[in-house]
Amino acid sequence: MSAVIAAAVGGLLFGFDTAVMAGVTHQLSIAFALMTVGLGAAVSAALIGTLIGALGAGGPGDRHGSRTMLIWIGVAYAISAIGCALSTSLPMFIAFRLLSGLAIGGSSVLAPVYIAEISPADRRGRLVASFQLSIVIGILAAYVSNALVGLASDGADAWRIKLGVAVLPALLFLAMLLRIPDSPRWLVQVNRIEEARRAIRRLAMGNADRLIARFAAARATAGPARLSWQMHRTPILLALAIAAFNQLSGINAILYYLGDIFAMAGFSTLSADLQSVAIGIANLVATLIGMAMIDRVGRRPLLLTGAAGTAIALAGVATIYTTGRGEMLLLPALVGFILFFAVSQGAVIWVYLSEIFPTAVRARGQSLGSAAHWALNALIAFGFPIIAQGSRALPFWVFAAAMLIQFVIVWRYFPETRGLSLEDELSPLTGTAQHGKPSYDDDA
Repeated sequence: MSAVIAAAVGGLLFGFDTAVMAGVTHQLSIAFALMTVGLGAAVSAALIGTLIGALGAGGPGDRHGSRTMLIWIGVAYAISAIGCALSTSLPMFIAFRLLSGLAIGGSSVLAPVYIAEISPADRRGRLVASFQLSIVIGILAAYVSNALVGLASDGADAWRIKLGVAVLPALLFLAMLLRIPDSPRWLVQVNRIEEARRAIRRLAMGNADRLIARFAAARATAGPARLSWQMHRTPILLALAIAAFNQLSGINAILYYLGDIFAMAGFSTLSADLQSVAIGIANLVATLIGMAMIDRVGRRPLLLTGAAGTAIALAGVATIYTTGRGEMLLLPALVGFILFFAVSQGAVIWVYLSEIFPTAVRARGQSLGSAAHWALNALIAFGFPIIAQGSRALPFWVFAAAMLIQFVIVWRYFPETRGLSLEDELSPLTGTAQHGKPSYDDDA
């Protein structure tokens, strides 16, 4: 549906803005005469903004609606792209990259929430997972865009074009958002009933009267519209756990330092680049497989399979570094890791976070999980090269152990949310799973 596609484009911008810096760091260093610290500040500014954006998006999203806030996020993406392209000093560049990070963090919270709230239960998993697919496509699009710009122009200002290109998907994002309605669930939550009725019809969600009655009943029993430990302890713990294990797999540390990982095993720069392409392709293919499976087999089985598979693959990488043998198996081990990760945690995280909180606090709950994700991302990305310098194998042994712990935690504590309506899912989080019919409407 067009509304899902519109929100998912936020993921494409997320991926594009995250990856585009890989193609501009050298020219940026020359343009602003940057030393290591200055370049680090330029690159990390977006990551800092991402954490702030993820933490700050939930409250406004619950108050003003995910769609409204996504429109402002689209504006931020466009301004940051133009501002980075036109920057004349390092402080100016950092300011606009910080704005880009705020947009990335906000979209990681609000786009999955919007998609979840307008999706039927039997297709919600793969529809929300389309956000992750868009991230992967955005990353590939950034690499392709950088390559095309590099072929067309090798001048000193080519980096400005590479960064400015992001304004095009940002404008597309805005145009698409302006053509879709607010989430009917959120409209009922703020008592805008007639608007909810019109939105349900535009989105073809089913019988408007029955859906409004269901959403209103959920609102009446949900308690205060604030996220609290007393009311929402279980979903909070689930959100923190899935976000933590997502990063403790080592996924972003591995992707950030992929060239260095191959170099530590003795591969040349050219060979490392070619093998990185293979891993990028594996990531895209596995994400598509995860989307196809998430509503068929469920979230929990995917997480369990992924935890076991990534643990084995990571232990294989660690063994190669520990023994100093089998370097030619490094690529298969890392491809195996990416396949198991993308088909499980990569596909599940944004879906699960969007499902486990009640409507009144869904954006704030998603914000909490997303912020934990980005905070650990920054911590692990910072610590990985320091630890690897002392022991190349140690980080991978730690990641493998974390995946084994995840397997136990998911097996023992994680409820399955496949096929449940967002209203029914309030019950499993208090200890009992009640399955609703896989549709918008009980009588649909």
